[in-house]
Amino acid sequence: MTGEIAVTCLLISAGILFFLVLICIRQVSQYQSGVLFTMGKFTKMLKPGWHVVIPIFQSMRIVDLRIKAHEVEGQETMTKDNVSVHVNAVIYYKIVDASKAVIEVEQADWAVSQLAQTTMRNVIGEVKLDEVLAHRDKLSRRIEEIVDHTSEKWGVAIETVELKDIVLPKNLKRTMAKVAEAERERDANILKAEGEVVAATSLAKAAGIIAEKPGALHLRTLNSINDISSDQSNTVIFAIPMEILRAIEGFGKYVRKKAGPEGEGTVRQ
Repeated sequence: MTGEIAVTCLLISAGILFFLVLICIRQVSQYQSGVLFTMGKFTKMLKPGWHVVIPIFQSMRIVDLRIKAHEVEGQETMTKDNVSVHVNAVIYYKIVDASKAVIEVEQADWAVSQLAQTTMRNVIGEVKLDEVLAHRDKLSRRIEEIVDHTSEKWGVAIETVELKDIVLPKNLKRTMAKVAEAERERDANILKAEGEVVAATSLAKAAGIIAEKPGALHLRTLNSINDISSDQSNTVIFAIPMEILRAIEGFGKYVRKKAGPEGEGTVRQ
């Protein structure tokens, strides 16, 4: 009887010991890091694997070391030229020092999010609207530098910050659309005027060449007639140069002048 009781006690003790061992074993995954505290004091960092943590006397905080993406809540921000815009962003970061992330700050994720939000508002408030719209990447890098500098003491490294949406007031959108349309019309008018200047310059050069070489006009006329006559459906209208008309007119005056006296004598008879 005594032997049976001893065996039973031994089994119970073994079961309790096994249970205690089970509750003392803690696992740290490959993408995690463990922060061990003994009687409330930081003891050491625990690498991935199984570790024995004595209850009551010891505790362990597990920290995820993977890159995290957190959306920075959108907010109304005033630019340097007093234009209200709604801006939101996304921040990518990771914990590089688990002990600092546990000891130096209560909630690292929340702290980084709030820091990014206030930094975004301050950076956009330092520039005008045109720069916000034209240099989004530059502003993102500026926010990243400021947040990374502050969060470094928390054991957090900022990978990147990206401005997602920049929403303008409706009345400002309409105004910008009108300005863009006016600029397009202005550019079109400028191109048209430049084209007319080029065409006028070319015509002036051509006129100068023809004036210096009269034969060039006749050659151009013959080429035009040849091009038109290639199509049977075209009606050909011959354009006589003014020089020829003046020559014919001068010749007619000359003939009338010579024949004038003789004509008068014939009439008198």
